[in-house]
Amino acid sequence: MARLAGSGLFDDYVVYERPDSYTFAGGTLGEVVLDAGTVRTRWPGVPAGSRPWSGHPADALREAFAAAPLPAWNAYGWIAFEFAASRPSGRLAHLVVPRAEVRVEGGRARVTASDPAEAEQIAKLLAGAEGPPPGAPSPVDVRVGAGAYKPRVAEAVADIEAGRYQKVIVSRRLDVPFPVDVVSTYVRGRGANTPARSFLLDLGGFQATGFSPEVLASVDAAGRVMTQPLAGTRAFGAGHDADERTRRELETDPKEIFEHAVSVRTSQDELSRVCEPGSVHVTGFMTVKERGSVQHLGSSVSGTLAPGRSAWDALTALFPGVTASGIPKPEAIEAITRLDEPRGLYAGAVLALSHDGALDSALVLRALYNEDGRAWLRAGAGIVLGSTPDREYEETCEKLSSIAPHVVPLP
Repeated sequence: MARLAGSGLFDDYVVYERPDSYTFAGGTLGEVVLDAGTVRTRWPGVPAGSRPWSGHPADALREAFAAAPLPAWNAYGWIAFEFAASRPSGRLAHLVVPRAEVRVEGGRARVTASDPAEAEQIAKLLAGAEGPPPGAPSPVDVRVGAGAYKPRVAEAVADIEAGRYQKVIVSRRLDVPFPVDVVSTYVRGRGANTPARSFLLDLGGFQATGFSPEVLASVDAAGRVMTQPLAGTRAFGAGHDADERTRRELETDPKEIFEHAVSVRTSQDELSRVCEPGSVHVTGFMTVKERGSVQHLGSSVSGTLAPGRSAWDALTALFPGVTASGIPKPEAIEAITRLDEPRGLYAGAVLALSHDGALDSALVLRALYNEDGRAWLRAGAGIVLGSTPDREYEETCEKLSSIAPHVVPLP
């Protein structure tokens, strides 16, 4: 995947990893770009279009892809956290139908491309000798910014004590003080992480790579839908004895258990709005999931979409992820607009969707972002009654450590 991304064959690309499979989507055959108030589309054989939209942004995307003049398609891209804002601003989504697609499963690659010459170039690249190894990382110091972050946690706790909401995720941005090799960072970071999904993308000059700890929404062509809320966090990777101790803390801490339980209940309620009655259920409740430098309490919530419902309805119901926004969501999102600066892709989603109704989306956390020569990281902590600024700041450090040690500078 890194060899394809770094080859220079494609200006735009998305790499998306699911269990036992990688997909590389290169170039642009079709494109949908959603900004606040405007949706722009490009399709083969059709003049590029731009029109205003209103209502829910997911409906604007649904309509744009329904009009695609293609008998079959797969699309890849991202949606921003502000996709869920009551008054959205900035870029909300960027999705492409690729010119070329490479799927790797079981050690075998399958190449599909609209241009046979491009397919041949890709095949040669895949068959060729491996390039040089990725550069050496330059670890980014995560223990900065406490003075700005802790007062915002205290403000959120005061809001919760006043009954304004039950939970909110307060995040902090960490600027990287040097230009970054995003592709090499993906290789280094993936080798050190155990994500539910991973991704690497460059769309319109915006680059990002990350190691998502949880699935936001996965819908198959038959309408089976699953989400995987993770909430409750402790450090991981300090050695067997230390990891066992923090695991026991995680499984018995009332604050962590409450944070997880209310997140699972919210996911159940959200899926129940779009699924057949009685089909929503929880499996693997409060199982510990090891994700790089942290371990989480995790559960899976699944169901079957009701007749007339689609993957877009599931995405609308579940977005933004409860574990990256809060409870109740409307009040938490409003608080985030006060407590955080605009998030963009952080706590949004990278997704893959298809003409047959399937959709798979990763919650964007543990990621690096790069645009206009500036790179940054971001992490947050779930604030509930009983949270303390010191512990929540420490949690952001633990999460940032999933990627901060693996950032590779440009040579």
